[in-house]
Amino acid sequence: MTPSIRTSLGLAILRVALGIIFLAHGWQKITEFTLSGTTEAFRGMGVPLPELVGPAVAILELVGGAALILGLATRVFGALLAADMLGALIFVHASAGIFVDAGGYELVLALAAGGVALALTGPGAFALDHPISTRLRARRAETPAS
Repeated sequence: MTPSIRTSLGLAILRVALGIIFLAHGWQKITEFTLSGTTEAFRGMGVPLPELVGPAVAILELVGGAALILGLATRVFGALLAADMLGALIFVHASAGIFVDAGGYELVLALAAGGVALALTGPGAFALDHPISTRLRARRAETPAS
């Protein structure tokens, strides 16, 4: 296996794993907890502007998770989901220490790191972003500079 194929395979595994986790958490916030329940939970945790942030986070995690699985707008969603997890770390989990069994930040830190990694590297070749960006580059090359 060539290095570029190994890299793309590694990025695909990272994207799909993170995507499944985020999609599941967004789905849970929307369907199980409900948007109003998520808003109230955020209010109780001291998250600023819970009426805006609660639904926004739920939708971001659902849509962003699906986008990561598909490899669509990977850099954008990687950055947004990393910011989401940074907020969770700061506003909810930091005071509980590192271990997740005590409400700590180990999971949100790992998810944030994965999001940052995808924002910095992109999705790899096994993603919808790849043929889209290839076509865009080809169109730009065909268009004469003005």
